[in-house]
Amino acid sequence: MKRIKFWIPAAFWAGVIFWFSGLQVAPSSDFYWHDFAIKKTAHLVEYAILFLLVYRALINTTTIDKRKAALFVFLFIVLYGASDEYHQSFTPGREPRLRDVIIDGAGGGIAWLGLWKYLPKAPKKLKNLAKNLRIK
Repeated sequence: MKRIKFWIPAAFWAGVIFWFSGLQVAPSSDFYWHDFAIKKTAHLVEYAILFLLVYRALINTTTIDKRKAALFVFLFIVLYGASDEYHQSFTPGREPRLRDVIIDGAGGGIAWLGLWKYLPKAPKKLKNLAKNLRIK
């Protein structure tokens, strides 16, 4: 039961992403680039969060090395992004795009970079938060 508490948030967030990809999209606004920027930023953020949640679950429930865990989770993020795009192909008004898979992977990559490059140099409060959340 102790291990499952780490996987529940990751599974929930993956479910949220799956649910969103099944929704029909509203027509684009007259400001195409504004609409585009919001949607692609959402892709980055949702997959960065998924990376952190899956990474947290993996390092707290297995004996895998943290660097290998990060690589594994990154690959998972890209594959999940690809499966998300495939899922969208069944939703009226939506279509799969390789660009979105790349953006999803970039979200995971940003989270990975933040963990390995920024967090060690971050203010003590942020380091303590990561420690308390058992992310690092």
